[in-house]
Amino acid sequence: MEMGRVRRHGTTAVAALAALLILAGCGSGGSDGGSADTAAEAPAMAPEGGNARADAQQGGDAQGGTGAAADTRVDQRAIIYTGSIRVQVDDVDLAARDAAAAATRAGGFVGGDQRRSSDADAVADLELRVPAQRFYAVVEELAGLGRQERREIGTQDVTEETIDLDARIASQRARVESARRLLAQADSISDLVSIENELARREADLASLEAKKRRLADLTALSTITVTLVGPGVTIADEENQIGFLVGLKGGWKVFLASMTVLLTVLGAILPWLLVFGVPAGALWWLVRRRRRNRPTVPALTTPVGAPPPPGVSVPPPVPGARSAP
Repeated sequence: MEMGRVRRHGTTAVAALAALLILAGCGSGGSDGGSADTAAEAPAMAPEGGNARADAQQGGDAQGGTGAAADTRVDQRAIIYTGSIRVQVDDVDLAARDAAAAATRAGGFVGGDQRRSSDADAVADLELRVPAQRFYAVVEELAGLGRQERREIGTQDVTEETIDLDARIASQRARVESARRLLAQADSISDLVSIENELARREADLASLEAKKRRLADLTALSTITVTLVGPGVTIADEENQIGFLVGLKGGWKVFLASMTVLLTVLGAILPWLLVFGVPAGALWWLVRRRRRNRPTVPALTTPVGAPPPPGVSVPPPVPGARSAP
């Protein structure tokens, strides 16, 4: 009797434990299915919110460490490189050709070339445009053409200006598209004219912004290097210390010649007018003055005081009460 009762209690406990396990399994499966359905429906219902959270998380990571380091990388910033270098060489023309070849090998070109040749005093000024990533390599190659006398390198970070231009261009394009939609919906001549004027103004602003962006892109993509190649007879002291009596005399003589050239040019322009109008006017004035000089003078007739008037001349009677002149 006791053994049967114990067996029934054990069977009941095992059944109860199995039921609990089955219920737990169903509950976990249902919860997993609900979580999966919720996860599947969440992106479809609110993609923008998910992206915003992802962007916020990435922004937080950027502020935390790795993002901040990546944001300050040089290759992700817009930098304008400019440089100038002066090199003394034995053969200016040969060195100028080598400098142009260095710029071409780097993927750039020669933007300007000015030369003054006088044997040892020859000077060549070159303006080279090279890719920014090859800027320092080209500068070092140019310095190796001879004896470097001067080097100046400058940089300008225009990252913020580039980002601002991108945002303004995007906004201006949206404004242009809005004006075009309004133009398509215009139903009167006055609305059509006003919207066309506004559209033209917005398109002009957009073109100006895009031109600035292209200019910045050109300056950041291609750096500028100004190269001065001088012969062995030219020194920096000779060019910087150009003072003294002879230098002043030379400058004054150049100014005098320039002034005389201007004066002769003005005189040549006026001379035809003087011949046409000045000569006849001068001859007429000379004839009139000569006639006045040769005209005979007639003496004035005067009557002495107290003398009788000449015959045929009547004298008015004196006015009573008037005083005679002494």
